Amino acid sequence: MLRKIANRLMVAASLLIVPASLGAQASSSGMPVLHTNKAYVEETLAGSSLDVTKPDKVLDFVLSSLPPRVKVYPTENYFYFNFTNAGVRWTGNLRFDVETRDEGKVHMTYYKEFTGWQQQEDSDFTVIWDEAKGVKVERLAPLFYRVTKGNRSVEFELNDLSDVKPPEDVLRAGERYLGPVFDESGIRFFLVFNPDLKQFSYILDETVAVADELIETRVSPSLTVGRRTGFAFVKDRYAPRHILVGVYAGNIASNNYLDGPFDQLPDNFIKGDELRDAILTVSPEQAGTIDRYGNSEDGSVRYLIAPYMTYETIEELEAVTRCSEAEPLPHYYACFSVSVPGEGG
Repeated sequence: MLRKIANRLMVAASLLIVPASLGAQASSSGMPVLHTNKAYVEETLAGSSLDVTKPDKVLDFVLSSLPPRVKVYPTENYFYFNFTNAGVRWTGNLRFDVETRDEGKVHMTYYKEFTGWQQQEDSDFTVIWDEAKGVKVERLAPLFYRVTKGNRSVEFELNDLSDVKPPEDVLRAGERYLGPVFDESGIRFFLVFNPDLKQFSYILDETVAVADELIETRVSPSLTVGRRTGFAFVKDRYAPRHILVGVYAGNIASNNYLDGPFDQLPDNFIKGDELRDAILTVSPEQAGTIDRYGNSEDGSVRYLIAPYMTYETIEELEAVTRCSEAEPLPHYYACFSVSVPGEGG
């Protein structure tokens, strides 16, 4: 099955729009940012004149709330935002799609934020903006774009990870490195494919500081889980690396920024047909139906690469660790392919 793209199922994270001065102070001081219940309550109680049923007004609001230049971290080029309007939380994104941004287009989606108890489907707004619709998108340089609407312009710097490579000892014989993944959670991965095993893997990028605390679990010393993200990793017995084996089900159900790296493939760094060839090795039935990024012909869905377990309790991951602790090579790595490739939505 393919995953939906460009609509609410891809809005997996929410970066709070803050004044430029606050962001600058936070980054230059080296101190954490303080969030208070007072600010939350006052934002929730505040009235609003924003008409959320009009996407052009929402885009005006987003652009006017941003500093002149911003960074887009996730590698599928989503700039996420959220805001509270009349007591209701809305979340959305501007997406600089690798196939359409140089055509002068930027995608925008926003909707009422999902909760664990309710997921409304009648509040989605999606627009592909271009000059014909009053929005100019200019390519200023590789991975650098300017969006202008009316008299307001914002420059968007996409995340340049072109020099990011896994250390030589991190890759096993026969594995192919497809590219770097910067997840909206702030965690970085290497997307790796093993053609002999027909298996994708997300390998934790430990060449940079990992933005989480990996805690040892009661299930096994080899299994660690991120305290913030809930990402579960098994320490490889045969290489100095950690393999992603689980993502917490509650985060997936809420469609939040901790729902796993399936929606942040290394679009800007995929070479030729490497990704499509890997997909077709796993799912040859997709031949003739997907492009080099794994998108369907109409661009509405994308092949799902999520070779990890959806778990609700840590104990559910015991099957993975039990297998990995018992199986020798070459069967060892089959323990980590815990979902059927292509399934999901």
